[in-house]
Amino acid sequence: MVTQEFYVRSASETEARGPFTQEHLVSLAENGQITKETLFYDATTEQWVRIGDNAELSKLIFPERQTLKLNARDNIKTLNVRKEEDAPISVEDMLAAAEGRTAETKDKLDPAIARERAAAIGLYAAIVLLLISSASHALPSIDVLIKLDPVEIIQHPLAILGVFQAVLAALLVLQVTQIYPLVRFAASLGLGFAGFLLWTEGRLVPLAALAAGSTGLYFCTVFINFLGVGLATGLGLAGMLGYAFYALT
Repeated sequence: MVTQEFYVRSASETEARGPFTQEHLVSLAENGQITKETLFYDATTEQWVRIGDNAELSKLIFPERQTLKLNARDNIKTLNVRKEEDAPISVEDMLAAAEGRTAETKDKLDPAIARERAAAIGLYAAIVLLLISSASHALPSIDVLIKLDPVEIIQHPLAILGVFQAVLAALLVLQVTQIYPLVRFAASLGLGFAGFLLWTEGRLVPLAALAAGSTGLYFCTVFINFLGVGLATGLGLAGMLGYAFYALT
């Protein structure tokens, strides 16, 4: 039957189409141009017969196609099961989750946001430490600064350092973080100059406090992680407050 030629027509047609090979008939069937109701000329019986009535030819032209079936499964777990008692999720909830401000995400804070928050804490800590250091250096010579006598002011370099640190603190309040190198310089200068005076006077306790405070101030402008900023802030506050106690009493 493979090499046999076929003529086909519909029941309402008087003229036949063909000759067609079996492959041609399969192509016509796929394109919907013939169906099982289409007639073909059976040379054996010399009659027009429905394709569907010839089991062998019908099977060749219209092969049965297997249907893909999915096996049903019970108890499939999913993470997106909604419960009736669940509250609707708002934009604020999604932002809080992204920032690690929810119970489920508090330990999964975005690294960029974590660095930004740590840097902000370091900024505020640096402002406080600069103000404490400024007061420790400037207040003992406040009467000299009020007079605005250049000759006398030059004789009190720690007072000048205190004013310089106050200016730096004011700039940091304005979020001018580009002056961080100057803040580190002021911390190093204060430790070097004031520390030298304390060393020559044998005042080792305030020297140690000043060293701790200056070190904390320095690293508050360096670290951008919570642990580093926390340690620098704690060390700086303890040291600067201790130095201020000795300088102002």
